[in-house]
Amino acid sequence: MKIGGRQLLEHARTYRFELRHITLLFIVLLVFQLIVSFLHKASLQKFLVKTQEWYQQDSAERLANLTTTSLELLLEGNIRKGVANDREVSKMVQGLNIILSQQLLNQNVQEVCVIVPADTSVVAIDDGNALYDHIFRGRPPRAKVPAPGASAQAASHAHAIELYRRVAPAIRGSEQIQTVLEGKQTFHVFVPFVPHGEFMGAVYMKNTPDFSFISREIISSYDEIALTFSGLILFGLLAMFYIFSFTMKERNEAQQLLFRKEKEHFAEQIRHEKEMLFTKRIYHTHHKAEKVMGFIKEDLRSLSDRNIEEVKNRVIKYSNFIARVIYDMKWYDPPVQTIRSPLFQTNINEVLRFLTRNVFQRVSGGSSSPRFELHLAADVPAVPVNEFVVWEAFEPIIQNSLEHGNVPDLLVTISTSFDAAARLISVVVSDNGVGLAPDLLEPDGRGVKGVFLENVSTKPKGNQHSGYGCYVAFEIATQRCGWTLDAVNNDTRGCRFTFTIPYQG
Repeated sequence: MKIGGRQLLEHARTYRFELRHITLLFIVLLVFQLIVSFLHKASLQKFLVKTQEWYQQDSAERLANLTTTSLELLLEGNIRKGVANDREVSKMVQGLNIILSQQLLNQNVQEVCVIVPADTSVVAIDDGNALYDHIFRGRPPRAKVPAPGASAQAASHAHAIELYRRVAPAIRGSEQIQTVLEGKQTFHVFVPFVPHGEFMGAVYMKNTPDFSFISREIISSYDEIALTFSGLILFGLLAMFYIFSFTMKERNEAQQLLFRKEKEHFAEQIRHEKEMLFTKRIYHTHHKAEKVMGFIKEDLRSLSDRNIEEVKNRVIKYSNFIARVIYDMKWYDPPVQTIRSPLFQTNINEVLRFLTRNVFQRVSGGSSSPRFELHLAADVPAVPVNEFVVWEAFEPIIQNSLEHGNVPDLLVTISTSFDAAARLISVVVSDNGVGLAPDLLEPDGRGVKGVFLENVSTKPKGNQHSGYGCYVAFEIATQRCGWTLDAVNNDTRGCRFTFTIPYQG
């Protein structure tokens, strides 16, 4: 466990935290905190609303039930006494008025009355005399018509009577409290009125309890806690950033210095690799330049009146190739405009004809010399690449077929074609030799086949200049000219190299 913790600590030290990281971390934590706070607040508010609704109805029903019980107890006491004198009647009426009006002092209670059936109608009683006459003297109450400018309570009894008609069957059948909710917190409570064991109607109370201030206080306190917690997170992260920045300042400076040294080292390594590639390319083309110089000398010795024009054109081509080789010796990374430019209009067919006729067939002779077949399409357009760069790309591939064919009747076939629809030029160099070894056709991690890698050759190991021909051709074709080069074995014998050249004319 100790080793694992130490490794984890070393792994964590490789990461550098800056102010933007702390800011992002704070924003993420703040967003999560807001989401959690919002969900918790919504859940708490929903719980408080449900609790408030239940408590509002319960308190309204309790208050209405208490009022009904008070009325019933007052009436029951006087029923037992029997006939009462005027003084007792006055005291009882005063008690009934007090019970009916006392509840209106509560700010949540808006209307109180006793609703009783009278003949074929229903009447609301909110006066002690009328209620006494109805119960003790048997006088049926009369419906009051509110006078103009009467109180809102007297005018609203009509709505109470309408609601009573709706719930009367349930009250008579179950003799239980019935509550009608209007809006969100207005409760119309009907309590069965049975003063001496006989159902006589219902005590009605309109109650609008309001406990929202409790929910507001709880939500406000929760918001304060959430803001305080978010502030503590912010100050904690800022303190962490200050301590971390102070302790890691020297390490960051050392890392910056190390990065600069590594950058300089990588630049030096890239420059060294370019110089090495330049040197290898020059070594590879040096003996070809010597061979071409021999051709020039031989042509000059054979110069006569009959072949002067032919020799002159050939020597000019040879000389231009030597000039290109000398120019390449000046730059290991030549400017791109000296390789590709619209000013160059090179005929690929002419380059291939000149190479086979005046380079490869000139050094071959006898009955065992390799044979060449050219199948050059007439519609192949010119390419915007320097003629002698094209020469440097094709020559090593053809030379590879001659050196590694290893059959007495070697035949090298060179063909060109142009696909106008795909706008692609194809140059195929094929032979009937022994072909390429399977391992040379396996791609590496970059997708480059082994035949195009540096220092890869089938020649004896002692040859220090081997393994560069196909490598140089691949680098020139892909990196400098923007072409693609692939190698496969034929179905019967030999191998086949294919140059694919995009045409942008």
